[in-house]
Amino acid sequence: MRPGLIDGFGREITYLRVSVTDRCNLRCSYCMAGEVSFSPRRDVLTIEELEFLTSAFIACGIRKVRITGGEPLVRKGVMHLFQGLSRHLKSGILDELCMTTNGILLAKYASGLAECGVRRLNVSLDTLDRDRFAEITSGGDIDLVLKGIDAARDAGMAVKLNAVAQKGYIERDAEALVQFAQDRHLDITFIETMPLGEVKSNCADHYLPLGELRQLIERRWRLSDTDESTGGPARYVRVDDTGGRIGFITALSHCFCESCNRLRLSATGALYTCLGHEDFTDFRAIIRQQGNVTSLEEAIHSAVAAKPKSHDFGTSPGREPALKRQMSVLGG
Repeated sequence: MRPGLIDGFGREITYLRVSVTDRCNLRCSYCMAGEVSFSPRRDVLTIEELEFLTSAFIACGIRKVRITGGEPLVRKGVMHLFQGLSRHLKSGILDELCMTTNGILLAKYASGLAECGVRRLNVSLDTLDRDRFAEITSGGDIDLVLKGIDAARDAGMAVKLNAVAQKGYIERDAEALVQFAQDRHLDITFIETMPLGEVKSNCADHYLPLGELRQLIERRWRLSDTDESTGGPARYVRVDDTGGRIGFITALSHCFCESCNRLRLSATGALYTCLGHEDFTDFRAIIRQQGNVTSLEEAIHSAVAAKPKSHDFGTSPGREPALKRQMSVLGG
């Protein structure tokens, strides 16, 4: 039996989100709008370093790895990372290897991802309206995303849609998104905006409690609460008429920190044990200066032991972002 990763509050840590790049081929208004600076290439971990470091976390007890960005599919050589990590699926030491993507390049890579053992994908999709999609993403082409979703499903992967619930936008789009998901037997999850980064408009000003969004959805569909989980923070309901599943990630209105099982690794090797705190452990320095498994595992256990109990996000309109770090650094 492998030793588990237990933090100072008794939570078992089994889920690692690995950002392979802070770059993206879209510029969503709540994520990367305005002036954005990217990490110098010399500071970004190589694909080999990312595989080595991720494998060390798996050896310490991580059971689920999600590859994120920015947009992970813009990272050169990212498929080599999936291929390398797939050996842990084959050995049984890793339960799941998955990815979050904006879908723009998904049609190109879907079959290769499936061959690497990826069985589930999250695709970010905030609207089905072409003009609104272009507005939110600063010129993105929704047709590429829809083709990517189809390609992923054809390759045998389960697709879940992620929609950020921006007040002033999502009220117009929620019904169509839910219908789209029901028609295609897809899960869909709505996510409350979080006060991260300096963007065109303050995220707190567009904050909509998901309880209000649920009431809007219930004007058309009858929803029933469930205790289902996919290992993440979403709380799921079932649509009575279709059996479809809708998730709500209420990072602000109903904090779920008491059950947090996640760590987040940036493309530069910074390990954040909480999305809502600036403190991190510099694993790039450890692997480039020391580079041995023992020092890595000691640092992993030390970082997990210091994981904070909760974030301290706020939602007051006009409030400065809780953190200056852009969402794209860690993929949310």
